[in-house]
Amino acid sequence: MKLTLRRTTFTQHSTIGELSIDGVFECYTLEDVVRDDGVKVFGETAIGTGSYKVELTQSPRFKRVLPLLVDVKNFVGVRIHPGNSAKDTLGCILVGRTKQIDWIGLSGLAFAQLFLKLENAVKRGEGITLEIT
Repeated sequence: MKLTLRRTTFTQHSTIGELSIDGVFECYTLEDVVRDDGVKVFGETAIGTGSYKVELTQSPRFKRVLPLLVDVKNFVGVRIHPGNSAKDTLGCILVGRTKQIDWIGLSGLAFAQLFLKLENAVKRGEGITLEIT
């Protein structure tokens, strides 16, 4: 399964994007601010563009299984999870059904639908990758 995150809107507070699965739009995303290469503000910086393996693992922070991006340079524990604004990210990727400037809505619904598709892919023995552009 190939996830693609296309970043579309950049502000001083967040980055909004569109997430697709195998080329079909799935939901909106919200991340921290995209910064210049080599510049990282802890908990306030989006991860770099590129391709990442995604695994479903137990999150110590959230106490549940969540998608984890593997081998993200200069980051640890980057997950895809529900949330609405940059204050909810800490470098992670949030998903939602609606979007506004610096905000995504219906996040719980978007995450539940996405997670079901990811779980089913794992059950079928498919690998999951995420490409960020």
